[in-house]
Amino acid sequence: MGVGPEQAPGVSQHRRRRFDVRVVPHRRRSALRLQDWRMRTKLATVLVIPSVAFLVLAGVQTQSLVSRANVLGDFAAQVGIGREITVLTHRLQLERDRTAGELPALRDAADEEAGEERLAVLEPYRDAADQAAAELRAAAEPLAEADASWRDVYVVASQAYQQVDYIRNTMTTVVLSDDTIIGNYHRAIDALLNLLAQPTPGADRPELADAVLRYVQFARAKELSSRVRAELYSAARAGSYDAEDAAQLPELRARQLTALGAFRIAATNAQVTRYDEMSLDPAFVAASRMEEQALAQGVSGSAVLDAEQWWTASEARHELLQRFEASVLAASARQADDASDTQLRETLLVVGVIITVLLVAVLISVLIGRSLARSIRLLRSQALRIAQIELPEALARLRSVSGGVPPIDVSPAVVRSLDEIGELAEAFVAVHRSAVGVAVDQANMRRNVNAMFVNLARRSQVLVERQLELLDDLEREEGDPEQLENLFKLDHLAARMRRNDESLLVLAGTESTRRWNRPIGLSAVLLAASAEIEQYQRVRHEAVADLHVVGHAVGELVHLLAELLENATAFSRPDTIVQVMARVEGPGAVIEIADQGLGMSATALAEANAVLAAPPAADVATVERMGLFVVSHLAARHGIEVRLHGGAGGLVAGYGCRVRCSRRHHRRAWTRCRHRAGCPSRHLARSRSPPPTRGRRICRWPDAVRPRYPARPIRCRYARRTYSPRRWHRRAAVAAGGRGRDRRRRSPRPVPARRHRRPCR
Repeated sequence: MGVGPEQAPGVSQHRRRRFDVRVVPHRRRSALRLQDWRMRTKLATVLVIPSVAFLVLAGVQTQSLVSRANVLGDFAAQVGIGREITVLTHRLQLERDRTAGELPALRDAADEEAGEERLAVLEPYRDAADQAAAELRAAAEPLAEADASWRDVYVVASQAYQQVDYIRNTMTTVVLSDDTIIGNYHRAIDALLNLLAQPTPGADRPELADAVLRYVQFARAKELSSRVRAELYSAARAGSYDAEDAAQLPELRARQLTALGAFRIAATNAQVTRYDEMSLDPAFVAASRMEEQALAQGVSGSAVLDAEQWWTASEARHELLQRFEASVLAASARQADDASDTQLRETLLVVGVIITVLLVAVLISVLIGRSLARSIRLLRSQALRIAQIELPEALARLRSVSGGVPPIDVSPAVVRSLDEIGELAEAFVAVHRSAVGVAVDQANMRRNVNAMFVNLARRSQVLVERQLELLDDLEREEGDPEQLENLFKLDHLAARMRRNDESLLVLAGTESTRRWNRPIGLSAVLLAASAEIEQYQRVRHEAVADLHVVGHAVGELVHLLAELLENATAFSRPDTIVQVMARVEGPGAVIEIADQGLGMSATALAEANAVLAAPPAADVATVERMGLFVVSHLAARHGIEVRLHGGAGGLVAGYGCRVRCSRRHHRRAWTRCRHRAGCPSRHLARSRSPPPTRGRRICRWPDAVRPRYPARPIRCRYARRTYSPRRWHRRAAVAAGGRGRDRRRRSPRPVPARRHRRPCR
């Protein structure tokens, strides 16, 4: 059933959309597909991956530099702690050498008091060594926690010194040999020398390794010189050399010379010069002369040196060696500190440069990325605005234009850069401008074609009207029923030609020129529409509401109803009828046209209703389904809703129209027929009736005048006229003010012939 609700005014769907709506992709976006990533993600990836790679490489380089700086820092600290090591070594050497000279006297002591007196001589040396060991222990604790290898060597040296301390306490209570006592001192001093040689700057810093080698070789040479002094002092206190001394002294002397040679090779020229100057010192020369003399006498079996004299001279030389050793060690420590500071500055500089370059690169990348993202975002927004708002609105304006084509402004590109994105934006604007230009050309072409259609339709209408007037004259003069029937058929074909001309006007978007200046009854409109089709005999008006239609909408409403009735009669069996019903619904009316035809499939029915709901543009397919096109455009023009529904025996065309109904009081049309009761023109008669009450809708056609026409032509025996059903129905429509072809609005009564056998009463 067709329902006639009020149709909402057309609003552009593009206006209802949000501007930032996303374009629906043709498939689901996958995070694993690179081409599906958003542009912001791609730009972020392009910026992040090189930055991460740079950070990794910079981190590796920084770690290498920091590791090298840490190594050099530890190296400088280990070289710096060499001062405490050399002091402890020097004092242990003094204690060992003095102990080696006092051991024979300690063995020869007659009582305990004499032994305590000998030990009292060694007490200052022991206290000095313990003080140096405490200083070394305090300085070595941080390094022992930082470097495991250095800690292991330090532990060995500490244990060796503890063994020396144990030997001191048990020297008088436990009977120990001289070799055992002196051997513990040797092991402790060797452990300290190994700890002194422990610093390693790495294979890439040979100059620092040479610096360590210099003071280590000199410390070993000094140790060998101290052991020679101990042997000579022990022999001087004993009064003779034994067999072991005769064999050991040359070996120690040879090792001493070898160590001095290694020192000269590793030492700088300034250090060698200073050593040569030191060797010219009188105390050094005196001690060296006594040493050479003692070694020569020891080999030949001569007398030993004077113990006190030798100790004094050797102690003076040993102090010179200790000062020179301290200067060499200080030079190596300064070199190590300088290298560590240089490496630290280089590391900090490189780290600073890396951070600065990274920040600058990230800043530049972010600025470039934001520029690209902003340009792409603006380009996307402009493209969406063109695709969703500007271009559809321009096309809609050009489609709905009736006069001249209005100017269409094309907005400029929002991206003003000169790069590829700017060129792409200009290309979008060019495409937009080209699309608008093509649309303007098409609008001009449609306007010209519509103008041609209107011109041809107007000319054809003039010719058809003249043809219909000529047919009217011929029908009035014709008396032969058969010939009159042929004229009626020709009249019908001319009426269909006129409807086709009006369809061309609808196709061109022009309104009909035939208008009425007063309201027309709805029943008369339906009768006029029935008179426009070929098989009008099959139309049955079952129930028609008592309503009026405003005059300016009558002509096109009749055209719309005629197209629907034509479709209903053309696609149903000739032996069936087409039912027309009209009823009041709200402020409008609902008209139903039901036939018993073949019907339509669900898909075809949906397509037809879609065309009726949204009038399509005129194209080639419009000519094939001209009636559907005309109905949709006329319905849209007057706010009429037309729907097709499938029924049990065919198709139901239901549509609701909302038009204004006249509330003025109209007097019904009143005509008097001069023919007698047998004349079929009595169907045009009206019975006089009182006027209706004020405000009531009236219809000019009472129920008695609904189509009750004969099925064949009838001859009027009084007026010599033959009335066919077609002509009778058309004249009834003209009398109702419907779609008649006579512009002069002739009287609806039949015009009698010129000759009458008997006048009508």
